[in-house]
Amino acid sequence: MRNKILAIVEMERFPLEVAKRAAWIAKLFDADLELVLSDPTVSFLRSSFMISADSKQIADTVRQAQEEELERIVAAIADTDLKISASIIQERPACDAMVAKALDCEPLLVVKGTVYHSPAERATFTFNDWQLIRKLDYPLWLVKPRPWSKRPVIIAAVDPIHPSEEKGQLTQTIVDIAKSLAQKCDGKLLLLHTYERLEEVSSFAKLEFKPMKVPVKELEKKMRNEHRRFLDSLAAKNDIDAKAIHLLPGRTRHILPAFARTQEADVVVMGAVARNGLHRRIIGSTAEHVLDHVPCDILVARSS
Repeated sequence: MRNKILAIVEMERFPLEVAKRAAWIAKLFDADLELVLSDPTVSFLRSSFMISADSKQIADTVRQAQEEELERIVAAIADTDLKISASIIQERPACDAMVAKALDCEPLLVVKGTVYHSPAERATFTFNDWQLIRKLDYPLWLVKPRPWSKRPVIIAAVDPIHPSEEKGQLTQTIVDIAKSLAQKCDGKLLLLHTYERLEEVSSFAKLEFKPMKVPVKELEKKMRNEHRRFLDSLAAKNDIDAKAIHLLPGRTRHILPAFARTQEADVVVMGAVARNGLHRRIIGSTAEHVLDHVPCDILVARSS
């Protein structure tokens, strides 16, 4: 069975740009494209308190508009080398319908548009982006509306110092995905690892203890050397050139977006870790900040 890319487009989130990116990805990976328009408006109109003939007419009009929009998008990305199938999902909640569709077609990855969320919006955890990261069992490519470079820059954001086997597997998955993407599109691969300075980890590092004070500078040097050793080992294992390796001190939530802007990145590949026993991936405040503030596309790899 051929690989398939599942593209989820939404009327309010630059659907044509998402579809074009998904078509490019599908051709890159020699896969078919499953294009799905997600809009629960009709479902709401038909199941809400508005059961009059007027509401039915409105629902029919919306459905027709959905079909016309989907046809327009398919026509815009039509290619003799790309097999495209298209459908509409109207079920609510929209995220659950998206997950069900992914389970049905078993895609290589899922492509979806994303926009900036305010802290208040993120705190509600109702947006489909966050829910898909938690529930989806496939890599999730979040598209932001900006053009790609002729030679794309791909950043693999990794944490090679991992206390668990699960995180170790995720780190390798991130590298594998980023390498494969860079090779297929003749892109530039960058390997990034950030680490917090000792003074950022704990304020106690600055305290003086009688009869001695904590040797912060010496510990900082040892910490950096240890991170460097693990990162170099990961790069050597995956045959990544030394010039592509970047070890930067500081908080990931600040460093990664700034690094992506400086390098004019086209996509950042990062991971989301599953909670033990719950089969749901988690994203903490750091990841949420990164997802919102990275200026380019984001490909979220899943842990096994």
